[in-house]
Amino acid sequence: MPQDTPRPAVGTGLADRLPAFLFPRLSGAALAGLLIAIFLLGFLIFPVLQVVYVAFIDSRSGGLTLQNFADFFATSLFRESFVNSFYVSAMSVVVATIIALPLAYITTRFNFGGSALIQSLGFIPLIMPPFVGAVAMSLIFGRNGTVNLMLREHLGFTIPFMEGLNGVILVQSIHYFPFILINLSASLRNIDRSMEEAAQNLGSSGLRLFRKIVFPLAMPGYIAGAVLVFIKVFDDLGTPLLLNVNNMLAPQAYLRITSVGISDPMGYVISVILVAFSILSLWASFLVMRGKDYATVQKGGGGLAKRDLSGREKVIAYGAVLFILALVLSPHLGLLLLSFSTIWSFAPLPDGYTWANYVRMWEGSQDYILNTLLYAGIAALGDVILGTAIAYIVMRTGLIGRKGLDYMATAALAVPGVVLGIGYLRTFQGVDVPFLDKPLAQWWVIIAIALMIRRLPYALRACMAALQQVSVALEEAAESLGATKSRTIRRVVVPLMTGGILAGFVTSFATAAVELSATIMLVSSEADSPLAYGIYLFMQTPSGRGAGAALGIVAVIIVGLGTFLSQIIIERDKKLKTSGAEH
Repeated sequence: MPQDTPRPAVGTGLADRLPAFLFPRLSGAALAGLLIAIFLLGFLIFPVLQVVYVAFIDSRSGGLTLQNFADFFATSLFRESFVNSFYVSAMSVVVATIIALPLAYITTRFNFGGSALIQSLGFIPLIMPPFVGAVAMSLIFGRNGTVNLMLREHLGFTIPFMEGLNGVILVQSIHYFPFILINLSASLRNIDRSMEEAAQNLGSSGLRLFRKIVFPLAMPGYIAGAVLVFIKVFDDLGTPLLLNVNNMLAPQAYLRITSVGISDPMGYVISVILVAFSILSLWASFLVMRGKDYATVQKGGGGLAKRDLSGREKVIAYGAVLFILALVLSPHLGLLLLSFSTIWSFAPLPDGYTWANYVRMWEGSQDYILNTLLYAGIAALGDVILGTAIAYIVMRTGLIGRKGLDYMATAALAVPGVVLGIGYLRTFQGVDVPFLDKPLAQWWVIIAIALMIRRLPYALRACMAALQQVSVALEEAAESLGATKSRTIRRVVVPLMTGGILAGFVTSFATAAVELSATIMLVSSEADSPLAYGIYLFMQTPSGRGAGAALGIVAVIIVGLGTFLSQIIIERDKKLKTSGAEH
């Protein structure tokens, strides 16, 4: 072919624009995409639409109506729950910011010994599900907890840390503040150093420099973390339930469906409001950031100019950091003490220590643990299979509608677990399975599917990141040597994505193992209960809290090991790819 003859562009011909099933070259990808779309429509989109539909249906006439929403806002309990949920979410963002901001600023702005260790310890709260540490924090910060008993004895007053909504705010803030810490630290490291130097040359320094220059430039990272905290807190079910705070939206949705019945419209109205606020929060963050320029002048921004601390500043900085770390790690310490305690009531520390809680936990929790390994294993395996397939279809094919698969899978982030659980009950309660003597909604497989849907976005992002690092040239080379498309994917693409796939599997498994919001709606018998539900049952009575804490320690170990293994896999994969590129 002469050099000046143009080659046809890849993916721009008519064949790439028409439905793939008309062309054998794309039939495999089209079939996979179709099956994935059907799965997501059946187990994510349709159940959520069912919830939305029922919220607008008149239970008497069967017609569309807004009366259900009018009834919601006309009921004082629901209005109070709405305001409380918004208040708790907003205050959790404020308290989480107060916790995260000093850690992020001190470790990125100053030459501070142990910065890496402090950042690592700051991430630990994410390892413990918030509902697991709620009871332990009540024993430390409650009305008759360790801190208030000491304050009453030595200073003559107490502080209502855990009273009502305060307890939910404190627990949620301590658990979710790492989202702000992670994103804000990354933004502070990427700030263009020349911006700070220019402000200093013009006479700005100290708090004014931070308020006018540094923090505004770090706003993208802060907003990203703050929105995550707001959404997570707004949607959380387990923490308010364990703290016996029922006048919030998520607990009200759960209580209406479980106590009043599956046909009660208020549970669906609350679910719609939960989904709407999740979407509105994401949209609001977009509006805040729109039209503003945070770009750096130099590559990587250079980071803030680090400086040494004076002796007095070191004392203040270390004191602040140690106080914050003691606060955020207190749930883990409390849970560990509770798991070994004989009796811990009206005393700063347990009266005695024993292994009996672990023995009782093991004797009464083997089914919980085995069920969790099964459900989370199925969910994680399904997530990486779906994630790999969607990533390949989106990034390597010209299928029409391929972006829709990505949007549908990612949409699970905006759907609270309690809403998904209610949607499954409404959709599958009347579906009979031929080989079962109960509806589909009461089959344990539905729990595994719910966990799969809830964790799919995490696995998908990991798989997409892994596929981005696989050169298309390697696939083209394999095909030029006679390999079919399917063989190329099996023998070339998937092996090169192994690190990302394994990281996605471990992340999905570890987080699915402690999911409560969705599973609490779908557990039909104790024999089918997963670990998170078992912890919830144990924590309902004071006599069972020791064994519940022991089971909570098992949950923390599972999530901690999963997080650790995920990081090892990611780092090892990076090293292998770096060494491969060098050679």
